[in-house]
Amino acid sequence: MRRVGILLSGRGSNFEAIARNVRAGRLDAEIAVVISNRAEAPGVETARSLGLTALAIPSRGLEREAYDQKLIEALKQHGVELVVLAGYMRLLSPAFIREFPMRIVNIHPSLLPAFPGLDAQHQAFDYGVRVSGCTVHFVDEHLDHGPIILQSAVEVAADDTAETLSARILAEEHKIYSEAIGIVLSGAFRIDGRRVKLENRNHAS
Repeated sequence: MRRVGILLSGRGSNFEAIARNVRAGRLDAEIAVVISNRAEAPGVETARSLGLTALAIPSRGLEREAYDQKLIEALKQHGVELVVLAGYMRLLSPAFIREFPMRIVNIHPSLLPAFPGLDAQHQAFDYGVRVSGCTVHFVDEHLDHGPIILQSAVEVAADDTAETLSARILAEEHKIYSEAIGIVLSGAFRIDGRRVKLENRNHAS
């Protein structure tokens, strides 16, 4: 499994980090296609500037299932085996998830199951947590819910704002997302209930 499809809705900074790691040989994968549901998403232009196939498939006015069928067709046309969400701001339909079972990954800017949904960094900051972070997980039919692949903790400093905390969490996202994708592509894991058991790793899975 090596051909990856990226779904994004905006800038796609996690996509850029993944692309850098692919080009540097740190991630053994091929980005087969980048797809955005918004034609104006900066990530589309970035992908094209990197010489990647990038498609804008606008979602406005389409029911979720009808739109997701278009996505499925495009991903299959490009031979995608792993779907990577990089700031993709739409919920996927059950039909889409069934098409790629345990082959969709997402990164979320909190230590799930804490603070799912939008603006997780602000949720965590406003709640007053001392430690936040980010989570890479498989996608299932529930919001920010699938089995966890990797997490990285980020301490909340006394002088942090929601914005400075978000920036440090994003830096960790850029580090662990490619690592998690590499684990999934290598097959060096197994899923036991909700636990993703990682093989050949020194720290706890």
